[in-house]
Amino acid sequence: MRGVRGVVKVAGGVLESLRRHARGAYPEECCGALLGRVADAGGQERTVLAALPVENAERRARERRYLVPAAAVLAAEADARSRGLDVVGFYHSHPDAPAEPSAYDVEHAWPWYAYLIVGVRGGEPAGVSAWRLAEDRRRFQEVRIIEEREP
Repeated sequence: MRGVRGVVKVAGGVLESLRRHARGAYPEECCGALLGRVADAGGQERTVLAALPVENAERRARERRYLVPAAAVLAAEADARSRGLDVVGFYHSHPDAPAEPSAYDVEHAWPWYAYLIVGVRGGEPAGVSAWRLAEDRRRFQEVRIIEEREP
């Protein structure tokens, strides 16, 4: 799973909004879309300017699974376009588990997008990590997060 691949710059306040969403959804997983811009054709550098919470549509195992339905992806794309942005990734939480992709995450990930995972321990956010699906689609590679503080 290791091997840093690119960078995600996250605008001030966005990581805190992810943490709030994860805290509020606990003990279930939360999820949402990440809106922003990609700086290069390969998507190695992207900037997240906003997070768009999405209701977790998973119905059976919400404490360890999430589902972003197609309609929510389309709505996120429309919202992004209205702001002059793109959907550059997705986020979800891992209640009482590390902020690392699970086998389920690997099986359900899409190439190109960045995935931010918020680890939550006992209801409190414990860390955020970023990942991209490797070219062979068998594993994730870690992406460095840079939080851009507002002046």
